[in-house]
Amino acid sequence: MTATLIWILVVLVAIGLYLSWTAGRLDRLHARIDAARAALDAQLLRRASVAQELATSGVLDPAASIVLYESAHAARQAEEEHREVAESELSQALRAVFADPQQVDVLREAPGGEEAAHELAEAVRRVPMARRFHNDTVGAARRLREHRKVRWFRLAGHAPFPLAFEMDDESPAALVDRAA
Repeated sequence: MTATLIWILVVLVAIGLYLSWTAGRLDRLHARIDAARAALDAQLLRRASVAQELATSGVLDPAASIVLYESAHAARQAEEEHREVAESELSQALRAVFADPQQVDVLREAPGGEEAAHELAEAVRRVPMARRFHNDTVGAARRLREHRKVRWFRLAGHAPFPLAFEMDDESPAALVDRAA
């Protein structure tokens, strides 16, 4: 009888340790999601700031400046629930403004334009990487949260279900090609 109780106790302790390890893993994934989201927000803000600065510099033609400024301003001021749409619209505006490789040449020929083009190309290039990293982390947390043991024992606590950040982040080819 005593040996049976000891084995039951050992099994319960092992299950408890496993559940504790799983809860810790899930907590670390949620912390990584928060860090990845902060990095994504920083890259999105940098892209919008560089685009807004470029739009007000007077280098671009007035129509392109207005389109770029309005979409960058909307992306910076968007509420969280409308952020994906606003950022997608900024991506579309960047592709529209820099669809013509000659526009990139005009930008590069302006005083300080070489640095501005490089900074914008870097900002545009980093957004998809930050978004991919965030969405990969969200996917890992979602897969873990779908396990029965996590649901049955409520190992996620009160943490909200992680959501991916879906947006159009295609870079303007002429800008990225010329910067490379």
